[in-house]
Amino acid sequence: MTPSSRSRKRKDTGPAWTAPDEKATLVGFLDYLRNAIADKVADVPEPQVRIAGVPSGTNLLGLVKHLTAVERFYFLEEPITDIRRTFRPAREDTVAGLLAGYRETTAQANQIIETWTDLTQPAPRPPGRSLAPSQRWVLVHMIEETGRHAGHADILREQIDGSTGR
Repeated sequence: MTPSSRSRKRKDTGPAWTAPDEKATLVGFLDYLRNAIADKVADVPEPQVRIAGVPSGTNLLGLVKHLTAVERFYFLEEPITDIRRTFRPAREDTVAGLLAGYRETTAQANQIIETWTDLTQPAPRPPGRSLAPSQRWVLVHMIEETGRHAGHADILREQIDGSTGR
């Protein structure tokens, strides 16, 4: 397989350059990265999708499961009791099931974000947690979190089948 045939052929346009405001810009980048993660995992077969590519145990399916939990924490007020467990897919977890859950979660998160009119206001926070960060902080943090794991997914996917690009 040549390097060009291993690359993905989808046009990579990224978020809109002409978003009308700060929130639209931030959500545009977040959605772009969410789609990058889903694209990296979507067509990887078992068992490769859950095989660790690095000594830490990180695998593609675990990244999707983790990002779903983090989105649910920051936007939907669901607590995380064990952050390390969020990286470990269960035996019964499937690519289709976890991707559907991730997409459903990000759609619900975007419905919450849509209601935000002042990014300086506190974001949702699960009961019993410390003070909530601002909505702006949550959006920027989720861009950072998703971007970091999209980079991990790029490397893991290239190790699996040589696929590169978004």
